[in-house]
Amino acid sequence: MTIDISRRTALTRLLGGALGVTALARAQDDRIRDLVARVQGDLQRAADFTRNNEKERERYHNVQHHLSEFDRQLRAGKFDKDRLDDAIDDLKNVVKNNTLESRDRDALAADLSDLRTMRDMR
Repeated sequence: MTIDISRRTALTRLLGGALGVTALARAQDDRIRDLVARVQGDLQRAADFTRNNEKERERYHNVQHHLSEFDRQLRAGKFDKDRLDDAIDDLKNVVKNNTLESRDRDALAADLSDLRTMRDMR
């Protein structure tokens, strides 16, 4: 009887710990998705400033596409570091090469830093 109680207690703790880890992972994924949404919003605001420069629009499209693909994979439970790296490189190109208002440049530079930090902590 004591062995059964000990096994049940151990199993309960194990399951509780697993559920706790799952909840923490889900919360972390939610924070990552919030960051991706913020970056997407900042990109959209900055893109509204772009007029007829096809190359600049293409840079925005590339980063938005890679962020969307990363988010889609994350929603499915996979942290796709390669896709995130592509998005980070694309965002770096936007900050470096696109004509931006100062507040948009500052916001996108902060987003770039936050994405890198998030990637490195994962």
